[in-house]
Amino acid sequence: MISSTAIAHLKEKLGDANVLHEKEDLLTLGYDSTPGVHHLPEVVVYPTSSEQVVAAMEIAEREGLPLTPRGSGTGLSGGSVPVKGGMVLCLTRMNRILEIDEENLTATAEAGVITLDLFNAVAAKGLFYPPDPGSQKISTLGGNVAENAGGLRGLKYGVTRDYVMALKGVLADRSLIATGGKSVKDVAGYGFKDLLVGSEGTLGIITEITVKLIPPPQDKRTILAYFDDVRTAGEAVSRIIAAKIIPSTMEIMDRAVINCVEDYVKIGLPRQMAALLLIEVDGHPAPVAEEAAGVRKILEEVKAAEIHVARDAEHAAGLAAARRTALSALARVSPTTLLEDATVPRSRLAETFGEIERLREKYQLKVGTFGHAGDGNLHPTVLCDERDHDEMARAHAFYNELYEQVLAWGGTVSGEHGIGLAKKEYLARQIGPGGVQVMKRIKQTFDPQGLLNPGKIFDEGDPCTKAHVEEGFRVSH
Repeated sequence: MISSTAIAHLKEKLGDANVLHEKEDLLTLGYDSTPGVHHLPEVVVYPTSSEQVVAAMEIAEREGLPLTPRGSGTGLSGGSVPVKGGMVLCLTRMNRILEIDEENLTATAEAGVITLDLFNAVAAKGLFYPPDPGSQKISTLGGNVAENAGGLRGLKYGVTRDYVMALKGVLADRSLIATGGKSVKDVAGYGFKDLLVGSEGTLGIITEITVKLIPPPQDKRTILAYFDDVRTAGEAVSRIIAAKIIPSTMEIMDRAVINCVEDYVKIGLPRQMAALLLIEVDGHPAPVAEEAAGVRKILEEVKAAEIHVARDAEHAAGLAAARRTALSALARVSPTTLLEDATVPRSRLAETFGEIERLREKYQLKVGTFGHAGDGNLHPTVLCDERDHDEMARAHAFYNELYEQVLAWGGTVSGEHGIGLAKKEYLARQIGPGGVQVMKRIKQTFDPQGLLNPGKIFDEGDPCTKAHVEEGFRVSH
């Protein structure tokens, strides 16, 4: 238990309003958006500067408290759940946009800035920040960096890592670090910045981020296609990419998700359809018109049941907003929503839908699938009740078998949600014991006491020996 003296010191350094330690105040800080995972911290602090981060970390070390960094808690793999109790370091009050540099096309912001707020701020200057996770209205930039978040525009524009130019933060020994900068080309030394992106707070506390901005697309066309068969939708995706058309967005929803979304937002989605594709092409007006025509031609060739073009920008925005409600719409249907993040080569998309359907029938589960079809990133979502132990066992068996096939096809266990608590076992299967041991070595170097977000990405223990690493790489490669 944290001592009363330590609480007093934290309040002295950070201010009374920035320190929570009463149990009723801590309850919601033991969750993120991952179902069925809750661990109560001993104290939660809200630093407002890097100096306060250092001060809180010093007191945590003195008390022997593990540290769990946290943003808005929208993560879906348990990354910000304090599994060892200790101190939660919530960075949401470090929420200033420090600079929008129009000459260098960069923006610099503190870790607690809301993603959509940054997007809107740079848009007001005529610039564009492409990463757009589904939780962008509430997720923080620091959380996006920690998880290397993706989003609907990932197909054409990439994920968060592709836009991070510089990071500032604090290491486990409380030393301040700065890596990267505004230079477009920088190959000096190790890729330290890239190592921190996606490290889920296990290597350091990120406090400030500089991101790359680009000019916004001049034009956009939005196409909505419906299908009588979900495999045909998957075939359409593969053929569009094979035609060398790269839409900015290519989203898919199956019948279960279509119906849940229609129940929720009531925009007239046809309930009888097996699947829909929401496709956006953007860029210079002439190529956009050509690409939109190419997309429509392919949709006609695969015999999509219906093809619609958005009437105007408002209509297009409404369709995209409806897609963003998919998880919320599904969550209304059952007490527990298990959402996964299977990603396959795009050529395997139709087969993956077939495998999901086979496993749904095998395990007698209610499953809705949506996701970023253009980059092969699907979110098969089991609607269940965690109080029903038999149903939960079937749900986990469903995912276990699905991931075995995903890995056999050369896929990955996470396209954008990270590993956290939920996917440690799946990650070990993907990268093998050698890969895990290398990550443990890196973790040991950065955080020898194991205080930063312990229990995430891989299980602790097992010494990192040369034999283990070499043997693991022989097995996994």
